[in-house]
Amino acid sequence: MKYPVALAALIALSVAGCSKKAGDGAGGVTAPATPIAAVPPPAGKQWTDVVTQTPEGGYRMGNPNAPVKLIEYASFTCPHCQLFAKTGVDPLKKKYVSTGRVSWEFRSVMIHGQDAPITLLMNCRGAEPFFTLSEQLYANQEAIVQKFVAAPKAELERIASLPPVDNFKAQAELGGLYSFFGARGLPRAQAEACLANQKAVDQLTAWQTKYQEDGVSSTPTFFINGEQQTAAEWEQLEPLLAQAVG
Repeated sequence: MKYPVALAALIALSVAGCSKKAGDGAGGVTAPATPIAAVPPPAGKQWTDVVTQTPEGGYRMGNPNAPVKLIEYASFTCPHCQLFAKTGVDPLKKKYVSTGRVSWEFRSVMIHGQDAPITLLMNCRGAEPFFTLSEQLYANQEAIVQKFVAAPKAELERIASLPPVDNFKAQAELGGLYSFFGARGLPRAQAEACLANQKAVDQLTAWQTKYQEDGVSSTPTFFINGEQQTAAEWEQLEPLLAQAVG
């Protein structure tokens, strides 16, 4: 059975590459005339506690009206994205998001078949736990991916030939995703229902197509205030954020 190209990409192949992009971190960042002042968070909260789902398929942490808007396009199975999660997330939250001057939106990009069921299950949990679960997924990335690397070729070929819902369920089983998410409050029956949600699959497919049209061809890719940057690591991205806030 043949599936639409974008859907086939969700099942087995990649629509983008996980790569460490060359560059000096330069991009379309304009410094403000005067430094941007910190914005107080809502009463009883920190800006890092404020997480919402966006219409573009992402999850945003921080002040929704922040003058500087950072968007990260990343894959949960990409080692370079994992590196950013390990080295950049903590200072990003502490130095920028917590001040209300910068918001951070994460958009999941499919580069391996496993990214589809992972993203569907992340969406199943919703906005509030998204960034905590994201950090935990990156901490467990090697263990999850290794299950696929170690699987017999015949089994991987069998899974790749399955219809989408069965494919996603089989990948979730092989990768230990049911147990990972189950230990974090998502019952297996609910997880299976989310993987079988055709509307969610169609929306995920549409988002991937849109991301490609927007010029995302590798992960991680960062945009600051709508301008794509060449930075791929925190050491390259941080000076751009510092310039953007003034």
